[in-house]
Amino acid sequence: MKMVTPFLAALIAASACATTSLCANAGTYTVITTSFDCARTSAPAEKLICRDPQLKQMEIELTRLYRLALTDDHSVPRPDKVEIEQRFWVDARNQCGAGADAKACLIQSYAERAHQLRQGSAIVRTKDPSRLTDGPVAFRCAGLNALVAATFFNVQPRVVYLKWANVSATLLQVPNDYATQYNGKDYRGTYSFWQTGNEALLQIPGSSQMTCTPEPVG
Repeated sequence: MKMVTPFLAALIAASACATTSLCANAGTYTVITTSFDCARTSAPAEKLICRDPQLKQMEIELTRLYRLALTDDHSVPRPDKVEIEQRFWVDARNQCGAGADAKACLIQSYAERAHQLRQGSAIVRTKDPSRLTDGPVAFRCAGLNALVAATFFNVQPRVVYLKWANVSATLLQVPNDYATQYNGKDYRGTYSFWQTGNEALLQIPGSSQMTCTPEPVG
């Protein structure tokens, strides 16, 4: 029989709060904050995260996703491997957050890790009303042989992480009166992704604009 630890019990209680009013009446809300103490940290990456509202939202959401992944015995990889991967990820995040163009590096790091956690666990993908992430959603784009997986980070400004074959790109939302538009740039060139309802357009370096349609789930 699986032992329910205090930590797991708190997560179960938090999940119940999302769907009932019992926790509000009992005054037992579980508030997820950053995974580190902003008042005590000395790491440059963590200091930047604490003073930047967008990055702080991403950190809080990723902490939520990670804690959920640890409760999923069917996650891929399994929870013990998720924990190991998270330690390596934190080290890599802190390194990139101390280098040149630290904020862009941190946004990419959080977006990619959120994609990995959501992709690997059905529990992580639960429709928690407090969530700031959605996906991955699969799109089939005319002109690409591989499906494009999109994971959305609903912070301000919004972020989308796109992955297909062995290529990935992290894009930030830009103003557009007619569609939700994301732009991004890396050493390959410029990327754009537009979405209106179920219709999407993708433009990648070296390619003309491609029409994309979401693939059915299941």
